[in-house]
Amino acid sequence: MARITGIELNDNWKIDYALTRIKGIGWPTSKKILALLKFDLTKRIKDLSAEELNTITTKLEEFPTEGDLARRVKGNITRLQAIGSYRGLRHSKGLPARGQRTKTNARTKRGKRKTVGAFKKEALTKQASASAK
Repeated sequence: MARITGIELNDNWKIDYALTRIKGIGWPTSKKILALLKFDLTKRIKDLSAEELNTITTKLEEFPTEGDLARRVKGNITRLQAIGSYRGLRHSKGLPARGQRTKTNARTKRGKRKTVGAFKKEALTKQASASAK
């Protein structure tokens, strides 16, 4: 198993796919890096020499990946919250920040549905007795 930027890459993976396993590197960036380094896209990780792995890691240092990328994104969000922008407020409230509708969708951000109103008397008495205990 090869280790690039702290990520274990399986030996049977092709290089273009293996690079996409690194956070911050997608398919277009992976293909661009391999084209600049003139690597064969059909090569597997196990077929790479130590020198080739070193050239890939040096090229990857030009891009924000893993921890650096996470810090940059977190810093951007805290900056938006500090200046009090609309997007910053949406981030702090845990709601979608890019104009999506929230009346019917946005379950990922808002969480599981909670029923409001429309309770039967039995359910209310059970809930009241449980909270009293």
